[in-house]
Amino acid sequence: MNQSAKDYVIEKVKELMNAFSCCADAKEAAQNWLDAIGTDQEKDQAKNLIAELELDLVTVDGLIEFAESEAGAKVFGAEHAKEVAAHGREIKAAGAKYCDCPACAAVEAILEKKDAIL
Repeated sequence: MNQSAKDYVIEKVKELMNAFSCCADAKEAAQNWLDAIGTDQEKDQAKNLIAELELDLVTVDGLIEFAESEAGAKVFGAEHAKEVAAHGREIKAAGAKYCDCPACAAVEAILEKKDAIL
């Protein structure tokens, strides 16, 4: 991978790890990849990171469905869940494919460069 692409992915991985909406499994995979950079484990950890992120990226339809569910109401609170669902419909209407929370935005950016780190 060229240094520019690598620096970009490192920046986005750090953004992901700092996002309030980043799950523990993604944080762990991200940290493992960062720790492996420059070692013989880098490629394997990149594969693990990409696999985890592909599982974690929430589609806009998934966001709306979750926000409108009982589980979504428990996570967001009943009123905020309605706002999240409405936001999901707004971004979908604008052409978004994925949730735009900080974690999903970072994941989407990382996955766009996945070929460069694999």
